[in-house]
Amino acid sequence: MSGALQPGTILWLRRHSVFFAVVAVALLGLVLSFAGSPAWIWLFCAAMPLVAIGVFDMVQQQHSLLRNYPLIGTMRWLFEDLRPYLRQYIVEGDQEGRPYPRSDRSLIYARAKAEEDRQPFGTELNAYSSEYEWMTHSLAPLPAAEEPFRVTVGGPQCTRPYSSAVLNVSAMSFGSLGRNAIEALNLGAKRGGFYHDTGEGGLSPYHRIHGGDIVWELGSGYFGCRNRDGSFSPERFAEKAADDQVKMVEIKLSQGAKPGHGGVLPAAKVTPEIAEIRGIALGEDCISPSRHPAFSTPVEMMEFVAQLRELSGGKPVGIKLCVGHPSETFAIVKAMLKTGIRPDFVVVDGSEGGTGAAPRELADHVGMPLREGLVLMRNALVGAGLRGEVRLAASGKVTSGFSMAANMAIGADWCNAARAFMFSLGCVQSLRCHTGLCPTGVTTNDEHLQRGLVVADKALRVASFQKHTVAALADLVAAAGLAHPSDLLPHHVWHRLSPIEVRPLDRLYTFLAPFALVEAPDDTPYAAEWRAADADSFVPRIDVGPRRAA
Repeated sequence: MSGALQPGTILWLRRHSVFFAVVAVALLGLVLSFAGSPAWIWLFCAAMPLVAIGVFDMVQQQHSLLRNYPLIGTMRWLFEDLRPYLRQYIVEGDQEGRPYPRSDRSLIYARAKAEEDRQPFGTELNAYSSEYEWMTHSLAPLPAAEEPFRVTVGGPQCTRPYSSAVLNVSAMSFGSLGRNAIEALNLGAKRGGFYHDTGEGGLSPYHRIHGGDIVWELGSGYFGCRNRDGSFSPERFAEKAADDQVKMVEIKLSQGAKPGHGGVLPAAKVTPEIAEIRGIALGEDCISPSRHPAFSTPVEMMEFVAQLRELSGGKPVGIKLCVGHPSETFAIVKAMLKTGIRPDFVVVDGSEGGTGAAPRELADHVGMPLREGLVLMRNALVGAGLRGEVRLAASGKVTSGFSMAANMAIGADWCNAARAFMFSLGCVQSLRCHTGLCPTGVTTNDEHLQRGLVVADKALRVASFQKHTVAALADLVAAAGLAHPSDLLPHHVWHRLSPIEVRPLDRLYTFLAPFALVEAPDDTPYAAEWRAADADSFVPRIDVGPRRAA
């Protein structure tokens, strides 16, 4: 029907329904005061402050929810402001009455807004919980570093190395996130001096508007550099990789949220613009292949790394994966040894990483958690004598200086975060990412909802969160008597196993010595997996363990 309202307009009217109702009440009171009894003016006077609040909500730029949900959003903020005072009347804590720790989300919000993030009365954590961890400190601490930590990425085969921050924006694609969110992340990265990973959705105009450093993630769909049949296009890749804003290239093998499964962008979020940028069909789910068509063996993958490095003009090229079969991780390392080709970096994505859409079973039960995966990849590189040439990064629920320090203590050179930066954009975890109806305008392409996310304001929060979190890391490093996060070692972090047993991480995990896998693999816990690994195949050469009886 030609006169029917568009779905977006209907949603806009619903979000503003309370505000319009209050305006109607105010007008009704004004009309009745003139046409009927003057006493009705009280209705007008009572409603007008609410009208004023609603108008203010719509024009202010700091809060996405208020812009998108005038008056309704104000009620939410009111209860949030009252929460500390009502806390004594609300049942909190576990069965023994101990309070739950303050959420990581609250800490991220405080740092993003440059608000006070200290807390009174000491820790709220249960020091006897089996999940409790802490860092050892020195009785001779050093002054905290004043300059942000940097890490040089680029091995001997790279001619254009990159100086990376130690905390960067992890992979989140345009399409999964709206254009305003992408712009805010990139502008924040520009202001804060850190990089912004594109996600496998490829380079979009919104990644380039503000000039922030870019790591171009290349997924199995090769979006932005694909031929019509979905295969990799060297010519299109070389053209875009030449952009000075692109600092590094990352080949995504798998992601922690859905390892072994291609990326998913639901049809509801595939707009004509996204379809054009990605080179895909409009109105259909965009599902990437579960594996790369450009290579089928570890050796071929190393050759692909070398090809991308050459096509990009010598920029650092690395791989990102959620660790799966240990034998495949060792096969990748053996391919490095066989070919002499080294990726410049490896990003380990933990299975606890988030996503906007994933099958529940894959999200919950497939892939190694970050710590185990990071230790295995560290041991593979160190044990093969390659750690000095290949940088290592960690991604997966990185939310604080301590989570960064713990990752670095077991081998990471830097960390990437996605969820934390979404919180700094204003995400309230409404869990509607896959519907295109995100109320804060972060994970939606709806024009009306995106209006709530003001790029300039949220970019400041993105930069502020990164700055304060890295400063917290500097405090931890200094308290341990160290000068740089690279000095952190596994024995600096302790883990409680039970109420009466604790261990440092170097006595909880195995950490191989350099060249242990090539010189004496049988003396390591990975002997069977190392023997099974084949540089020419991802399929193990031998049986690495018992199987189900026939």
